[in-house]
Formats: sequence, C-alpha cells, structure tokens
Amino acid sequence: MRIGRYESSEGGDVGTAITFLLIGLGAGALIGLMLAPKSGKALRRDIQRGYEDARDKLGDWADEAAENVKDRVREAGARVRDVAGRGVEVASDLGEELRNTAREKVEPLRRAINRG
Repeated sequence: MRIGRYESSEGGDVGTAITFLLIGLGAGALIGLMLAPKSGKALRRDIQRGYEDARDKLGDWADEAAENVKDRVREAGARVRDVAGRGVEVASDLGEELRNTAREKVEPLRRAINRG
C-alpha cells in the first residue's frame, strides 16, 4: 500500500478522454437522427420554431428587466430628491440657528462698543 500522491496504473491522459467523448457524442447524434420519428424537414422546422419561441421569450424577459431597471431608477431618483430636500431644510434651519446664536453672542459686544 502506497501513501501519498495517486498515480493511475493505466497512464491515461486528457487527450484520450476528449477523443472518446467526441466519439460518444457523434455516435449519440447519429443514433438520435436515425431513430427520430420526424423527417429532416419537419425536425428543422421544429428546431426553428423552438429557436424563435426562445428568442421571443428572451426578448420579453429583456423588456421586463429594462422596465424594472427604469422603475427602480425613477424610485431612486425620487428618494434622492426627497433626501436632498430634507437636507436643504435641515441646513437652512441650522443656518438660522447659527445666525440667531451669533446675534445673541455679538449683541452684548456691540452694545458695549456703542456705550464706550
């Protein structure tokens, strides 16, 4: 019994595996065509219809996704405008408070200067 790295006893490689895969795919396709209950023309027509249906469905999904994105962008824009409006209100209120505080602090100094 060996401990450590596994070594294949057959020395197979990736090239051999790919070769057998391609042979299997080719054989499967050939058998599928031979056993198909439809003629080539009917099969091609069905494939084309399936392709067109898939293309239409994908187009519908893309349209829905685009509408979803547009809606979310509109909602995000509305939220940003709302938050920005609230920020302007808060800044305005803060500015007013700062002006009032400054007047309260400066008024005694101004009176003292005017008296003296």
